[in-house]
Amino acid sequence: MNPLLTEAYSADAFRQQGHALIDLLADHLATAQTGTGSVLNYQLPDQQLAYWQADFAQPTSADPIPLLATILQRSIHLHHPQCMGHQVSPPLPLAALTGLMTGMLNQGMAVYEMGMTANALERIVTQWLAQQLALGDTAGGLLTSGGTLANLTALLTARAVLARADVWEEGTTSQLAIMVSEEAHYCVDRAARIMGLGTEGIIKIPTNDRFQMRTGLLETHYEWARKKGLVVFAVVGSCCSTSTGSYDDLTAIADFCEKHTLWFHADGAHGAVAALSDTYRHLVRGIERADSVVVDFHKMMLTPALVTAVLYRRDVDSYRTFQQKAQYLWADAEAKDWFNSGKRAFECTKLMMSANVYTLLRTYGLQLFTANVETLYGLAENLVAQLRGRPDFCLAVEPEANIVCFRYVGTEVDEQQLDRLNAQIRARLVADGSFYIVQTTIRGRVYLRVSLMNPLTTPEHLTRLLDELVRCARAERTGLVTADHPAS
Repeated sequence: MNPLLTEAYSADAFRQQGHALIDLLADHLATAQTGTGSVLNYQLPDQQLAYWQADFAQPTSADPIPLLATILQRSIHLHHPQCMGHQVSPPLPLAALTGLMTGMLNQGMAVYEMGMTANALERIVTQWLAQQLALGDTAGGLLTSGGTLANLTALLTARAVLARADVWEEGTTSQLAIMVSEEAHYCVDRAARIMGLGTEGIIKIPTNDRFQMRTGLLETHYEWARKKGLVVFAVVGSCCSTSTGSYDDLTAIADFCEKHTLWFHADGAHGAVAALSDTYRHLVRGIERADSVVVDFHKMMLTPALVTAVLYRRDVDSYRTFQQKAQYLWADAEAKDWFNSGKRAFECTKLMMSANVYTLLRTYGLQLFTANVETLYGLAENLVAQLRGRPDFCLAVEPEANIVCFRYVGTEVDEQQLDRLNAQIRARLVADGSFYIVQTTIRGRVYLRVSLMNPLTTPEHLTRLLDELVRCARAERTGLVTADHPAS
């Protein structure tokens, strides 16, 4: 054998490097959890690229640990309690360890022989989650790589079941359309366009002052679509919306879909997990009537990205999505066998993602996820209470989830100046590196947006954030310059 390949596959080298890497990551985790140091060391894109171009030009090294340490240091630190930016979970150490194992096993899941354990675990995990959402005894589903692909898969299933044509064989024979909140995640719009629905086939329903779909307008928009010759086949409910964390009235959507024999899809990528808590379950009332539901494990369920469940109230519907013959993979392409996941999923070679979720469930049980939901939603309530006591800030909307949108107002009254000021505050904060938050535009105005994803964040960290935002606002107003501001 080639000596370089022999060395690269060395079990002893793997053991030595593995121990060193675990030590490195454990030290990183311990440091991050103290809340000391930076959440990120921000550099402009061209600076970051230049650094790695120079690194790539260096000679190879037999010891990868210094390189891995540099990658770690130059990345954002999700486990830092002052990391409050995007809806990505700081993964549990056990989930990361499981990911190391599945990376080594490298089991594809399209056919049973290549993913025997993974397919069985996927069946158990999806049926467990379907039961938690009360989808019924015939419910089931599959796992896929992220909410975008999951929403596309669910809408493809809806089209296959309700479009009244064999789209897979014959193509689209009519102008199909879906109805969705104007506040829905952009991936729903993207999925519809990938399916060929075009702009006209994405019927946006206006929202109320709480950014929830105005379900009373569904009937009017449906009749408008019919008169235009559009064939509406699905309605998408958000639970919750990405920008503001608002929950649509899922019961009203379910009633409307039943009346018109439409597919009810619930995009619960972030917030469907409210069903795991007695305190917050009311937010997803009606989700049990959805024909399909999407849930991201990598958002509120403490696993590394990407792991997303596509759940069906009638598991048999999932076999209608991709009706493809591949005799070299399956002896019977028409059989509805759960153990060949390639028949139902977009991916053929799919990560062994079920192991991450199953390991957490077997180790910690449902109560782990319940505690996470209640902790994070409770932190949002605490932040709102603090904001109410500080006249320098105003809320965009009363939050229902762990997403809080607010902005600094101070004594300023000009809305455009406030937009610029809040963007500058955010840029200064991120350049400093002690906190990480994002911004969003709501009804034409710029707001600061916090996603509380780390259960080790405390009310004291939230107080510190507000204090720091005030400091940044004052610095901007006095004309102090911070170099290397990130793009707003």
